[in-house]
Amino acid sequence: MKTEVPNDVMTIREMCDAYDVTPRTLRFYEAKELLNPIRIGTKRLFGRRDRARLALILRGKRFGFSLEDIRQTLDLYDRDGGNTAQRTKAYELAIKRLAEMEAQRAELDTAITELKAELKDAEAKGLTPRRAA
Repeated sequence: MKTEVPNDVMTIREMCDAYDVTPRTLRFYEAKELLNPIRIGTKRLFGRRDRARLALILRGKRFGFSLEDIRQTLDLYDRDGGNTAQRTKAYELAIKRLAEMEAQRAELDTAITELKAELKDAEAKGLTPRRAA
């Protein structure tokens, strides 16, 4: 039985080039059941659904979401046949992640301020490194 292949598919190399990922990354997401390419022998062909999912995965990773959060959000689209539940879940996750990122930024701002003060104090005491002659 021959597998029906849609016209708008991309090979693994085309996906890597288009989304700036490695073949290993695509295989990893496939193993985690986040992507489901068409398999013809050892060849993988990615359709529109997989391309959309990969774009969402990469965006979620960039924002610091866990793969499990991303999976749950993607699965919501598949379950309800639309994106209302998916958008609601993504919004809730985004609010939570933004709060975490802002807390991290506040901690970093404090650490930077403290480190700058320590460096200024060291410089005032003449503790700067000597330059090589």
